[in-house]
Amino acid sequence: MSAAVTVSVGYAASRKGVPAAASFRQWVEAALRGAKRRKATELSIRIVDSKEGRTLNRDYRGKDYATNVLSFPVELPPGVNLPLIGDLVICAPVVAREAMEQGKPSRHHWAHMTVHGVLHLIGYDHIDDQEAEQMEALETRILAGLGIDDPYAVND
Repeated sequence: MSAAVTVSVGYAASRKGVPAAASFRQWVEAALRGAKRRKATELSIRIVDSKEGRTLNRDYRGKDYATNVLSFPVELPPGVNLPLIGDLVICAPVVAREAMEQGKPSRHHWAHMTVHGVLHLIGYDHIDDQEAEQMEALETRILAGLGIDDPYAVND
């Protein structure tokens, strides 16, 4: 990666089963590289428990349950030029449960949620089917570069 990438990781939940900050940085860099973002980038990642995850999802999205990842893109005032792209909130118990339910290694699901969240921060979305297909294809390519299987493949 040619441009500086700053990733701050904060833990507001048990660190048991949660990857190290270096892993999050690797996944963030892979997402930025895959999206061809070459300018300096700064973001924070907060690892939360189910209670905080539920509160944030309810307060910001109107959905009263804990979800796997929330993305909060930065909204800088005009004329303010900072490399900050926003914040990710990842709910540790939800990621662990989903990985188990989906039969995939926990670390792979953490990587997927990080990549997914970073792509949201830089403008990708999945509101309609075409956007969803483009975003999922990009996520799949990025994760493949990390040696991780297609997270959207259906296991029979």
